[in-house]
Amino acid sequence: MERAVNGKYQMDVNKSKSVFNGGKRILDILFSIIGLLAVIPIIVIAAILIKLETKGPIMYTQERIGKDGHSFMIYKLRTMHCNAEKDGIKWAQKNDSRVTKVGRLLRKTRIDELPQLVNVIKGEMSIVGPRPERAHFIKEFSKELPEFSERLAVKPGITGWSQINGGYDLSPAEKLEKDLFYIENQSFLLDLKIILKTIIIVFTFAGAR
Repeated sequence: MERAVNGKYQMDVNKSKSVFNGGKRILDILFSIIGLLAVIPIIVIAAILIKLETKGPIMYTQERIGKDGHSFMIYKLRTMHCNAEKDGIKWAQKNDSRVTKVGRLLRKTRIDELPQLVNVIKGEMSIVGPRPERAHFIKEFSKELPEFSERLAVKPGITGWSQINGGYDLSPAEKLEKDLFYIENQSFLLDLKIILKTIIIVFTFAGAR
């Protein structure tokens, strides 16, 4: 009897997760298509400014790790000088000298993240979720935090619970704690709260590097 009850509970949980994930995917596609069409003029202006300030590509692609450990190429507007990693992979620092003048503005306003709406449409990312990390940092952080890979249980997001509660100022341990909180408490209401808080952060330039 107890096994049957537990089995029914697990089925209900799985069904609830399936409904949530299906609904979230539909909303992701709708918001991304509408959003991308709306921000095309902003991306074009940003692209012109990038090209006027420095030589090199306008767009920047980088391999990141997504859901279940699958890698994908993330899209961003370039905010750093082309030789930013000539001395090796580095974590972004406050007042990072590798960031261009235009790049600093794009980061403060989060405009550099807008091309990731394409990643969302492709199904590699979601609007809301843990920030996708590079394999190098996942490997490094996992040495001290074995649970760090648990962040890969869901699709990474353009914004998320850790991004609106500290962002770059969080230590890897704090980031993990907040990302796991989101994974364990996912809901449409929580996603809406995160999106609204993100809009406030964009207009206050908080937490950018």
